[in-house]
Amino acid sequence: MAEETNIILDDAKDSFGTIQIAPRVLEIIAGIAASQVDGVSRMHGSIANSVNEFLGRSDHRRGVKLTTSNDELAVDVTVYLDYGVSVPKIALEIQDKVKQQVSLMTDLKVTEVNVHIEGIIPEKAEQQVDPDDIFAENGNEEQE
Repeated sequence: MAEETNIILDDAKDSFGTIQIAPRVLEIIAGIAASQVDGVSRMHGSIANSVNEFLGRSDHRRGVKLTTSNDELAVDVTVYLDYGVSVPKIALEIQDKVKQQVSLMTDLKVTEVNVHIEGIIPEKAEQQVDPDDIFAENGNEEQE
């Protein structure tokens, strides 16, 4: 397993030491920012993420991959969108929100945010079956 290296923030002149941020923290920030955009149905994740979510453990890093090199930060976000939304508009909102939140919370410069649309989630159809009359006995009575 590859070892994650912490990202060191630029030192301020009045600093008492170094400030390091684990890449996992940046992935959580980006994941929460992307999932809060209207039109995003859910984030893409693995089977392990789904099992953890079923057990009540939310993983906000789900669907986010971070790449760092030479003080450049690139974020890949993989999402499912709601049916009927404008894909380019939502993707641009995700890019803006992720870049803004990471910059505001960490003072790091995000050079790119790549949005991957994994699928479209259709609206759930209204339930047609009356739970009090599941066999529709009252509505389909034959007249004699």
